[in-house]
Amino acid sequence: MSFRDLHYGETPLLLPNAWDAGSAVAFADQGFPAVGTTSFGVGAAAGRADGGRASKDATTRLVQALAGLPAYVSADIEDGYSDDPGEVAAYVAALGAAGVNIEDSTAEVLIAPGRHAAKIAAIKQQAPDVFVNARVDNYWLGQDAVVPAVLNRAAAYVDAGADGIFVPGVTEPADLEALAAQIPVPVNVLVVPALTLSDMARLGVRRVSTGSLPYRAAIDGAVAAATAVRDGRKPPSATPYPEAQARVSKYAAILG
Repeated sequence: MSFRDLHYGETPLLLPNAWDAGSAVAFADQGFPAVGTTSFGVGAAAGRADGGRASKDATTRLVQALAGLPAYVSADIEDGYSDDPGEVAAYVAALGAAGVNIEDSTAEVLIAPGRHAAKIAAIKQQAPDVFVNARVDNYWLGQDAVVPAVLNRAAAYVDAGADGIFVPGVTEPADLEALAAQIPVPVNVLVVPALTLSDMARLGVRRVSTGSLPYRAAIDGAVAAATAVRDGRKPPSATPYPEAQARVSKYAAILG
């Protein structure tokens, strides 16, 4: 089954987002057929804030390290790390990911949809097999955050060759249903705590991403473990060291 095929199952594709090889291995070991990266997690793991194209080099290294993973890898590449469509396309073509997620904002401001469409078209010309998930940031940034505005942008990106549309920040069922019904390619959203994957399927959503949630939860868990010991409370349970070591060892040869 191809990465594209995974978007047309009975339930939405749940894409867990990894920030390093260890987290990606853990997701793959749990049977997830595809793993995404998270620019927030990748950047934070390197001591960099999200955005500002700071995750480029670390994302490149991570995707290359995961080349042998028994799961498809989709890379979060922020806005493509360049304003030049040709440079964006060349980066994606050399990356080696099954898919990319590319956002239509730079420095927290929406860019003109025509500029984003040009990046998408260039990617599809140079790397036609890469699944391009075009992110529409209206809701995420709170800028013109209404369904018609999202649909207008999505239409331009689909016309340019986008294989999917990602609308982070939208949570209302009515909005989700309207977007999924009127966008002719798979619609991707972030996890909505009040909605299950079955709920999302009924609304027409085809892909659900965890985004930076696993990274943030992992950091919270690490702090909770340390503070529990410091404060005399029982530490939280965790995968035993031998099992964790065996899991990493299982994939070490693959990851090089």
